[in-house]
Amino acid sequence: MSIIEMKVPTIGESITEVTLSQWLKSDGDYVNIDEPICEFESDKATLEFPAEASGKLVYVAAEGDDLEIGALVAKIDTSVEAPAGAKEEVTSAPAAKDPEPPAQAQTQTSNHATGHPSPAAAKILREANVDPSGVKGTGKDGRITKEDATKAASSTPKAPPAPSTPSTATGSPSLRAGSFSRGSSRKKMSRMRRTIASRLVEAKNSTAMLTTFNEVDLTEIKKLRKKYQEEFIAKFGIKLGFMSLFTRACSNALLEFPDVNSIIDEETNELIYHDYTDISIAISTPTGLVVPPVHNCESLGLHEIEFKIKELAGKARSGDLTLDEMKGGTFTITNGGIFGSMMSTPILNRPQSAILGMHTIQERPVNVDGEVKIRPMMYLAMSYDHRVIDGSTSVTFLVRVKEQLEDPIRLFMGV
Repeated sequence: MSIIEMKVPTIGESITEVTLSQWLKSDGDYVNIDEPICEFESDKATLEFPAEASGKLVYVAAEGDDLEIGALVAKIDTSVEAPAGAKEEVTSAPAAKDPEPPAQAQTQTSNHATGHPSPAAAKILREANVDPSGVKGTGKDGRITKEDATKAASSTPKAPPAPSTPSTATGSPSLRAGSFSRGSSRKKMSRMRRTIASRLVEAKNSTAMLTTFNEVDLTEIKKLRKKYQEEFIAKFGIKLGFMSLFTRACSNALLEFPDVNSIIDEETNELIYHDYTDISIAISTPTGLVVPPVHNCESLGLHEIEFKIKELAGKARSGDLTLDEMKGGTFTITNGGIFGSMMSTPILNRPQSAILGMHTIQERPVNVDGEVKIRPMMYLAMSYDHRVIDGSTSVTFLVRVKEQLEDPIRLFMGV
């Protein structure tokens, strides 16, 4: 008997532990080499774990287990031969297709993806008790996307509610069954949620965090978007949104105020300055908040920023963000306004030194040249590490962002 031990591989420098979120193959199944057997949930992303050899799969770890890097996950008994049907399919496959390596690799990827849900889609299907085999995937190579899973879950008939158990209580009507509920349940926190929690606590406890506020009149920005939106879409194939304009304003200001674009090296007590602006965009997903960065914003056009944000948001919500796409970032923008937030104090995204919070746009009366006018106003909040950034710097930085948004020509002139 020849046994191959499957151990948690090294995923990234900062990742020391993962959670086995889902088995993709059953215990005792025959698996082929490179075929995904399970999914790991790390601090930043969900990853598939491929088989290192062909043979019989033997579980060692269970779903929900927290595993350190190098921990044993499963064993593969390579002395077990493939079932007759599977063996025939494997041996006949090379003769049925062009033997060139690129074509072979493409076929293997297609076979593994067909009917296989993305991590986010798998979670939706599990919670709705929907069998993935009955869902048609519209993603690449037949992969089941989050949208496919949501559609399948919504079309599945709901089970009728269980009849209430007659109460044996007597006396007061308020004690009868069905009058009120005091049930509770427990659910293990996902690894991403635990990581978010620990990092938020770390940011609060290990930094001298303060927040400065201002408000911005978005009249000119709204005029700009209305005037050029159709031409922008016709030329670039994407809408001009608020996020690219705010990103451009922050990028310009970060180059002017290098302290805001720096981080502190805790080991050497040195400040590390950046001559580029990698701006992280907070994205809400079914499993928690992620903040992938848009790199080199200072060198990108508005349409390129829009495309990159759209790409990252799509990958984040489908669970397809890679670890490399999560790395870096010198400053963060979070938009609570899309959920209706009027005011908040965002928490730092360590090790960054500052974060800008956008909020909902409200039509409010304001004083304009001595006259009261109704204007689309937004509150801005910038939290910063006072160890790195002085109060005057933080206030002036936020004023510079405000000036660019209220007079958009400044966005392109750098003044």
